[in-house]
Amino acid sequence: MDHSHVPVLDALKAYHARNLLPFTPPGHKQGRGADPRVRAVLGDPVFDADMLAVSGLDDRTSSQRILGQAQELMADAVGAEHTFFSTCGSSLSVKAAMLAAAGPHEKLLVSRDAHKSVVSGLILAGIRPVWVEPRWDPDLHLAHPPTPEALKSAFAEHPDAQGALITSPTPYGTCADMQAMATVCHERGVPLIVDEAWGAHLPFHPDLPTWAMDAGADVCVTSVHKMGSGLEQGSVFHLQGDLISARTLASRADLLDTTSPSVLIYAALDGWRRQMVEHGRGLLDDALSRAHRVRAEIENMEGLHVHDRADFCAPGRAFDMDPLQVFIDLSGLKLSGYDAADWLRRNHRINLHTSDHRRINAQLTHADDDTTTARLLDGLRDLVAHADELPPVPDIRVPDPGELRLRQATLPRDAFFGDVEQVPAVQAVGRICAEMLTPYPPGIPAVLPGEVLDRAVVEYLRTGVDAGMLVPDAADPTIATIRVSTRDVGAD
Repeated sequence: MDHSHVPVLDALKAYHARNLLPFTPPGHKQGRGADPRVRAVLGDPVFDADMLAVSGLDDRTSSQRILGQAQELMADAVGAEHTFFSTCGSSLSVKAAMLAAAGPHEKLLVSRDAHKSVVSGLILAGIRPVWVEPRWDPDLHLAHPPTPEALKSAFAEHPDAQGALITSPTPYGTCADMQAMATVCHERGVPLIVDEAWGAHLPFHPDLPTWAMDAGADVCVTSVHKMGSGLEQGSVFHLQGDLISARTLASRADLLDTTSPSVLIYAALDGWRRQMVEHGRGLLDDALSRAHRVRAEIENMEGLHVHDRADFCAPGRAFDMDPLQVFIDLSGLKLSGYDAADWLRRNHRINLHTSDHRRINAQLTHADDDTTTARLLDGLRDLVAHADELPPVPDIRVPDPGELRLRQATLPRDAFFGDVEQVPAVQAVGRICAEMLTPYPPGIPAVLPGEVLDRAVVEYLRTGVDAGMLVPDAADPTIATIRVSTRDVGAD
């Protein structure tokens, strides 16, 4: 296929060249009605490109197949059979994939390190999750993807499961053995869904972890805005094989999708695909070389340690890792990641991504250059120099692996929509949680609706919030109180 062709961007040019006049939404009419103060900040081109996808970019019947062409080009670029664009982020895409694999009260194997959007899908669909335990590193206090053996054991115990959903890469950049995972699923005739939100770049360089479609996954969900050049909310989900039909997946997406998709987001997805097909190998060559240099320089800073393959991919841990996710352990400085991230933003105007009780994360992409990484390195050197001025690492009571795994007493949907009450955190121990409690980022719930709270996890969340952890989806973000079901723990 001709990957120099960009159907959405070309249609935008044609729209303006033809001087089409809208009597349709959006009401600003290509910016003519927008407040000049808003246009001064956002720029006129944003409003010029903000139009209806139908009866705007394309005609009333979509006869030009502009979006269809763009999706076909994306599928060809990454070797999928079908690709669908989403302007509602991968949070929508992963829900659509789940609903295409399992229905209400049917079982789906799900890795317990799933993003909160997966849990939202379980709540909305009434799917019965069978949790597959990730590999927990008790020394570093983080989770890596489950093993194929864990998936096989879960299927042996639940042979009626309709498929599996695995997160890879994780927000820590570690990856599962996707080819073995796909084999486990396909031996049972069920699909493998991969939440590969952090892997938009993986198809475009051989030195990166194998991407899900190449490994044999049936559906792969990717957030192009995370590691690609998409706008925020730009996501694609890919399909191959015959275990899930394209019509079924499209109908599930249509059930959840907006009827007013953003042409701006479509255009960025379309342009990113062309960029990566034409220049991706070279851009990622440079990014990987830069990441190697940055990692080495940080490792030489006193008190800092960059997690590498020896940490993340040793026996019993992850199968692979993405070197562009630079995780820096601050244990040598005795600082929390929360305080360090706040200090770097306050003093160096640097925004980091994930921070936890002992780490910070600098996410590198093809967009970085020597200027951006030099500023990062200068900020980190200054952090080391001023470490004694920051508060000492707080007492965050991270539970042992066994204490982190809570018993699922009811379906997530039943707990979330059932009768609830708000009780002091200490009184919530032993009760069924009725909300998600999700340290963010990375957005992996510590507690799900339907799980029985234990003292260790409640103390972890309480002490974490005191240390700077954010739990934004809680009804009470301070975790002084927790939303619990009125049902008895033994009711199911």
